[in-house]
Amino acid sequence: MGTFHVIPKEIKDQILSRIKNDGITAAQAAKDAGICAETVRNWLAKSANGVNNEAIENARLKRELTGVYELLGKLTAELAVFKKKNGHWT
Repeated sequence: MGTFHVIPKEIKDQILSRIKNDGITAAQAAKDAGICAETVRNWLAKSANGVNNEAIENARLKRELTGVYELLGKLTAELAVFKKKNGHWT
């Protein structure tokens, strides 16, 4: 069993804020802070209420949208190369 450490409220709030506002995952926030991901997930579960759930969902959607934009950019670039190779450049 691991050692028990009390994490200051300021650090906990900062970690939760990064998840909710910056869209990083609980696992990444925990890794960055050097703490167990399960601890962060427990904090999220305990703080979950209507407002917090909405913020968490917004962060998830922000990450998902970023991935969609990246995919769209790659597909657009591939289409341009395809058109150029096949003489369909406009």
